[in-house]
Amino acid sequence: MNKLTKAILIALILIIADQILKIWVKTHMTIGESYVIFGEWSKIYFTENKGMAFGMEFGGNTGKLILSILRLLAIGGIIWYMIDIAKKNFPTITLVSLAFILAGATGNIIDSAIYGLIFSSSSFYEIATFLPEGGGYTSFLHGSVVDMLYFPLVRGTFPEWMPFWGGTDFEFFRPIFNIADSCITIGVVMLFIFRKKFLNLTTEVQ
Repeated sequence: MNKLTKAILIALILIIADQILKIWVKTHMTIGESYVIFGEWSKIYFTENKGMAFGMEFGGNTGKLILSILRLLAIGGIIWYMIDIAKKNFPTITLVSLAFILAGATGNIIDSAIYGLIFSSSSFYEIATFLPEGGGYTSFLHGSVVDMLYFPLVRGTFPEWMPFWGGTDFEFFRPIFNIADSCITIGVVMLFIFRKKFLNLTTEVQ
């Protein structure tokens, strides 16, 4: 099995894991419902977002469409680049890093592209249905991304004497994300850690 095949296989495994968890959450939980994993610092907490990673949004429906198209272009670009550098015998770690990023981008575009077509809308009171009789909750490329991983690492209260925030509860890490978001982050971090090896080989190839 060559380097490119291994990298693509890793990406496929990550995409499948991401989608299995998302589909389970979508079909078993209502919006805002949560399950404690190991304690109050780690939960499965179901929410959806219409925008980018970690719940950030971008310009309403038009922004959503633009973002989805950019994701599709990015996926195509990453695949092309992986094929190109595999031919040039780049290190396996570079291909694996890109495989993580590819998996993350693909995992989230699947939500955006088809979830609105194959699921009914999730709400605070109703669990979504797979392939509902009346059709999905929105059109192609306008679906919401399913998020569920929640790790409020530190919870506490600001001191009473602090202006504006005195006595207010706070959490150190508030974003709710998914496996796909994690894959993108891990892939970027891996590229940064091994950047010298990557940049040196890039210079040699040129």
